[in-house]
Amino acid sequence: MTTDTIDQLWEKWSVSHAPDIANRLVEHYQYLVDFHAQRISVHLPKNVQRDDIRSLGFFGLFDALNKFEPERDLKFDTYASFRIRGAIIDGLRKEDWLPRSTREKTKKIEQAIQLLTQTLQRDPSAEEVGQHIGLTRQEVEETMKDHLFSNLLSIEEKSGDSGDDFKEGIGHSIIDNQQLTPEDAIMKDEHHRDLAQAIKGLNKNEQLVISLFYYDELTFTEIGHVLNLTTSRISQIHKQAVFKLKHVLSND
Repeated sequence: MTTDTIDQLWEKWSVSHAPDIANRLVEHYQYLVDFHAQRISVHLPKNVQRDDIRSLGFFGLFDALNKFEPERDLKFDTYASFRIRGAIIDGLRKEDWLPRSTREKTKKIEQAIQLLTQTLQRDPSAEEVGQHIGLTRQEVEETMKDHLFSNLLSIEEKSGDSGDDFKEGIGHSIIDNQQLTPEDAIMKDEHHRDLAQAIKGLNKNEQLVISLFYYDELTFTEIGHVLNLTTSRISQIHKQAVFKLKHVLSND
């Protein structure tokens, strides 16, 4: 649709809130749902279907249409992105998508890491951890990746204080750097230094994948084209890097 057509739809929507206008706007902005569903589903177990993630995202998009206030100095794309991502995060958290078996595996893996670290006097590899508890390297990496994203979901819990709808979901957790206390600022700097140091400990391909995925926001397929590797290989490198970073940072 052209810009003029979108503007006309918004004018009609602000007056009538007619379902057919909502459908046309949702159709136009569904690329936001697809983008966030793809970004989040990369981190999820295979038992979570992308269509389910998209359904949650469409709830967020429709919610954004109903609550968006055009007079506020904010682009709808930005506002809708907060709502879509927030709806997906909330839906995943409520469904408790991480199976009990995965939580039990995580506990065994963490115990094995502690034991092997003391025994070997170094950080054990995912393969060594797997051999110790009877899992494959891939199972160890997948489990730790799922556990890491589970922790991210917990971090993004709602604060519980109502008042401004825009603060619900993912929106409330945006940090205002101007409001940091001196102690928070110090801790933030330390965390950044720890993470930077941990990334330096990764091999070249792992560093590139982390940078291209989280900083440049490329998909695994796009990264594969850059590095001339298959998408599955990029996914494997990403899992290895996440496993290493989580272990190093948890020790720190």
